Order: sequence, then C-alpha cells, then structure tokens
Amino acid sequence: MGDDSPASYIRLHLIEECILFNMSKEECMEAISKHANIKPVITSTVWKELEKENKEFFEKYTRSREEIMTMRASHSSSSKRSISSD
Repeated sequence: MGDDSPASYIRLHLIEECILFNMSKEECMEAISKHANIKPVITSTVWKELEKENKEFFEKYTRSREEIMTMRASHSSSSKRSISSD
C-alpha cells in the first residue's frame, strides 16, 4: 500500500480509530461511510491490504474480539438469569 496521499492517511487513521473501538471490518465500513462519507468498498479494500501486511496482528485482533463477544454474551445471559430469578 505505497500510497502516501492525504486520503490514504485519513483512511488508515479512521480504520485505526475503529480498531481502538474494537469494531469489526463491517462495523468499521459502516462507521466510516456514515461519518466520513467514504464508500464501504474503499474501507474494505484498505482493511484487506492491512490484513495482508499485518497478518499476525489481525489474527490476534480477531481472536480478541471473539473472546470479548463471548464474555459479553455470557455476562448478558447470566444477568438475565439473575433478574428472572428475583
């Protein structure tokens, strides 16, 4: 991704922000489209290139997101059980 244009920098920065908020690629595409008016196909293309260049990071990121989602689901279901048992 040898593009050093301001637009490329902005897209990378926006994707980084999405990652800091633990978003999936799809959530990132939607957020950037809504808030920065960048077409989802562009964000998807940049994300895919980042995945190619940073394979190990994205593998860890995906596992981390899955663990967080599992913990949230587990917490949510245990909260519902305690509420319904009151």
